[in-house]
Amino acid sequence: MDLSNESDKVEDDAPDVGVGQEAEAEPGNTASQLEEEAVFAEDAEDAEAEESDSEDYDTLLPIDEHEEFVSEGGKTIRRRGVFLLPNLMTLGALFAGFYAIIAGMEGNFNAAGWAIFIAGILDGLDGRIARLTNTQSAFGAQFDSLSDMVSFGVAPSLIMFSWAFGDIGRFGWAASFIYMSCAALRLARFNVQLGTTDKRFFVGLQSPLAAGVITFLPWVGYRYGIEITQPLAIGLALVTVFVGMLMISNYRYVSFKEIDFKGTVPYLFFVAAVVLLVVIAQNPHETLLFMSVTYSVTGPLMWLYRKQKTMRGH
Repeated sequence: MDLSNESDKVEDDAPDVGVGQEAEAEPGNTASQLEEEAVFAEDAEDAEAEESDSEDYDTLLPIDEHEEFVSEGGKTIRRRGVFLLPNLMTLGALFAGFYAIIAGMEGNFNAAGWAIFIAGILDGLDGRIARLTNTQSAFGAQFDSLSDMVSFGVAPSLIMFSWAFGDIGRFGWAASFIYMSCAALRLARFNVQLGTTDKRFFVGLQSPLAAGVITFLPWVGYRYGIEITQPLAIGLALVTVFVGMLMISNYRYVSFKEIDFKGTVPYLFFVAAVVLLVVIAQNPHETLLFMSVTYSVTGPLMWLYRKQKTMRGH
């Protein structure tokens, strides 16, 4: 019996199922693999292009994107970028403070006074806008403090020095430095105590109001052509140091943060605001100086009132 022929016959009679299936499945698998490889290649090209663009951008402008972690809905999320509107207000206040320094060094104390006034308005608006639009951020808080240091710490001290302290030597620059240092200390303490103090009051005189006193004195004096004598310069130096000390004191000042800008107010309140604007428009230099000085002394006066009330209670 020829086993080889029988073996060949079995092989010929066996159905080519495996071969046929393999022949049918191979084209499909090949198309799928090619499609996946094409998609992968396209994604890889996009990633390389983005990486290349990122490298080019970092080469041209090597500034990292700002990121900070915030809590929203009980979860900690990562926020990229900064809020535009409140930080633009802060930037405007910083520019106004810088311009006030330039104007004061040039002897243009009228422009310096207006610049500090505008910086104070913008500084008040940035925080209000951030709260109203729910765009508060740690970046905005720190940027605001640095802007305040320039506009309400450095600028007033240099403006006062340029106007009155040039002829009293080291005593003059020492008074200016003390005021500037007190402004820095006040801002640092405010940042540390943020969120832990009574919102109805400020601890220590706010730097914008202190800057109003120190800057509006040269503003008014320049308008009326007051001549600076040595005794007057020494007196102004003492005032500068005293106002600086008010900033780092524990005197409490009303913050006016309880005013609800979203709600309604009595009609008489709105009329009073109109009258105040008219008075300021008629005599801005004198009125703003009077308002700043009046507010600055409310802290010590309230402290004396509470002391007397406590002594009478005993």
